[in-house]
Amino acid sequence: MPRASYLKTYKTGVLQERIELALEALSCCTLCPRRCGVDRLHGEEGFCRTGRRVRVASCGPHFGEERPLVGRGGSGTIFISSCNLRCSFCQNYEISHYNQGALAGREEFADMMLSLQAQGCHNINFVTPSHVIPQILEALPMAIEGGLCLPLVYNTGGYDRVESLELLRDIIDIYMPDFKFWDNTWSIRYCQAPDYREMACQAIAAMHAQVGDLALDAHGVAYRGLLVRHLVLPGGVAGSGEVMRFIARHISQGTYVNVMDQYRPCYLASGDETLGRRTRPQEYGEALRAALDAGLTRLDPVLPIV
Repeated sequence: MPRASYLKTYKTGVLQERIELALEALSCCTLCPRRCGVDRLHGEEGFCRTGRRVRVASCGPHFGEERPLVGRGGSGTIFISSCNLRCSFCQNYEISHYNQGALAGREEFADMMLSLQAQGCHNINFVTPSHVIPQILEALPMAIEGGLCLPLVYNTGGYDRVESLELLRDIIDIYMPDFKFWDNTWSIRYCQAPDYREMACQAIAAMHAQVGDLALDAHGVAYRGLLVRHLVLPGGVAGSGEVMRFIARHISQGTYVNVMDQYRPCYLASGDETLGRRTRPQEYGEALRAALDAGLTRLDPVLPIV
């Protein structure tokens, strides 16, 4: 199996250059599409409510992720506090909205990665990392010097800037973005993100250009590539058909897509006229059919809907 991409980037000195660029970007932060312009190096906070240091909600092996990430040892998840989307229906709202978690310096962050590797995890999975790219990069050298060699997973809501993703080229091995909405009417209403579709389309295309389709080892465990998540929402709010057609036509028909049916009303969605109920089986089936009709060949669930 190929070695993790960042090992070569570290050896050649490119990683250090990326760290310097990323930290510089914090001084007038435009890391994500919010472009708040605050000086996070000196403690100012924008939409993500995160200053110089990363805040971590939890860290440990996770067996509820996609099968190619979990394998037998689990995915080594590090849940980052807060988020640059803060969806009003978030199932992890205690972390994303209430910012629960503890501040961590680069040494502590590096130790988390090494601990997950020591526990037998197959990867290091950064959950909602869009606002902490500099902190991830900054901690990597210490982790590498401590023996880290697992693939890195960038597990994002899909609201990312291409310029920031470029800082991660040849460092991140597996990109796992959500594609939440096609119609920005809904992203405005539920995420305050008027350009979500445009940013997600650009970001997912850039991710695929970096790592290609998802590649698995002999045991079915992913070591490189793109994995897209799409949560089917009630009332067609997610625009599943359009999302599937975009992925098939503009990314790759071989894209690994997890079409998810676990939506339930959480946080502010309770009582919402549109999202205040679970997704119906018929709605989920229609989304799966749209994926198949678009020509996508690697779906989770793997069984075709008849």
